[in-house]
Amino acid sequence: MSYQDIREQDSAVSRSGLGDRAKFITKTYNHLLGAIFAFVAISFYFYQSGISQAIAQWVFSFGAGWMVLLGGFIAASWAATHLAHTSQSKATQYSSLVGFIIAEAIIFAPMLLIAANYASSVIQSAATVTLVGFGILTAIVFYTRKDFSFLRGILMWAGGLALLAIGAAFIFGFQLGTWFSVGMIGLAGAAILYDTSNVLHHYPEDRYVGAALQLFASVAMMFWYVLRLFMSGDE
Repeated sequence: MSYQDIREQDSAVSRSGLGDRAKFITKTYNHLLGAIFAFVAISFYFYQSGISQAIAQWVFSFGAGWMVLLGGFIAASWAATHLAHTSQSKATQYSSLVGFIIAEAIIFAPMLLIAANYASSVIQSAATVTLVGFGILTAIVFYTRKDFSFLRGILMWAGGLALLAIGAAFIFGFQLGTWFSVGMIGLAGAAILYDTSNVLHHYPEDRYVGAALQLFASVAMMFWYVLRLFMSGDE
């Protein structure tokens, strides 16, 4: 076999690998889009049916309802991260994705109810900012092709600090204000960079559902805190 034949064979193998990765990335983002649409549909149903009102009444029957929501939100995000990285079977991945979408719709229900009654445009504005931010961060990763896996330790450390702050606020009764929301938006942005980098470089190609779950968790976190920031800014 000549040197030219070897080069052509290597090139064909490389193109085959790139094609498989491209299919994986397409499947991942298709599932992410489906998860977002499902979340919107479930949230709308909760609002129209009065389920959001019932959830809000139950949550705020506690003395620190917002703290319960914040803690539940971060715990659900961490659970999604764990499931995304450990689930191997398609059935487990799909059930984890569906379960997480429903959990997020329940957690978001009181926030979206208040936002809808507070200012009609705040949800749309927060969603627009979130999607634009997600698009910019995604473009950065795909354009630079940089590996952001080094952010894992930072994300774990910052997430632990956020839980500590929420716990302290719950115990001592102080409010987590605007700067906490700004910091959490920054954390969500770093998570999107990390997740997108993993999609581009590291996720096994049979884990596209788990990858979509991870991305959806990070997008939801950014939307939550952008919405919270907008609502606090209108007060």
